Amino acid sequence: MQITLDDLVFDVAVDGPLDGEPVLLLHGFPHNKESWTETAPLLHAAGLRTIAFDQRGYSPGARPADVDAYRLPHLAADALGVLDSLGVASAHVVGHDWGAAVAWYLAAKRPDRVRTLTALAIPHLDAYQHAYRVDEEQQRSSQYVKFLVSDGAAEHFLADGAAQLHAWFTQAGEGVLTDAQIERYVTTHTRPGTLDAALNWYRANDLLGDPFDFGQVTVPTTFVYSRTDTAVSELAVERTAQHVTGPYRLVTLEETSHWQPQQDPTTIAAEILARVRAHGTPESSPAAPPATY
Repeated sequence: MQITLDDLVFDVAVDGPLDGEPVLLLHGFPHNKESWTETAPLLHAAGLRTIAFDQRGYSPGARPADVDAYRLPHLAADALGVLDSLGVASAHVVGHDWGAAVAWYLAAKRPDRVRTLTALAIPHLDAYQHAYRVDEEQQRSSQYVKFLVSDGAAEHFLADGAAQLHAWFTQAGEGVLTDAQIERYVTTHTRPGTLDAALNWYRANDLLGDPFDFGQVTVPTTFVYSRTDTAVSELAVERTAQHVTGPYRLVTLEETSHWQPQQDPTTIAAEILARVRAHGTPESSPAAPPATY
């Protein structure tokens, strides 16, 4: 289906039991709503109803030209607008990569709309930025961000289109993405305007610049971290707990790469479901112990 918010048209997929608990799935870069192809059916089988949409820049009808139009408040407002259009007052919010950044923002700024938070791969951005300022590991891990925000660098690197994109996804996927998974992202990013719009997420939201100051997250939260993910330092992971005052669970994946929903959908679905089923208020829900897979 399509949902129109102001002058932007978003492609949205709503699936699962009609009476299921609503789960908002937010994809990251360089993905689209099909990031959840492997995970969503497992959630449906458990009785949950999923809402996934191609976010700003990824839906062909939602590509503003202005870089500032991709700042986190706008991305979060889109998510809330989709929920409003579907008559959903609050949802369990799940985000991967940049989708996790949007999810953290929503949980911190609009806890009334977020029943629970499951953040995949990306820590609380205040923790990330602190680590970048003081930790050499995070500084090395963030070099790719400088490349993506440099004027013209990413566009030049990917100038030959699908062939280079395919090679990049294969390398970035660390050998864990299937050919079918790679092809669906290559297809998306070779559509006119998609790559420029997707890069605007990085260029509008300076991960390495001024502090975000999201503030504390009070909703029940699970953060899933992959130890082999070279984009995030141990300090950023450890620091995230300081920014969550609600029930908090850290899940560490020892073998799974950054591409968690694609590579290990069973574990990801199980953690989402566990958080949904234990979604009491911060006052009534005990903190869950950390887990390692």
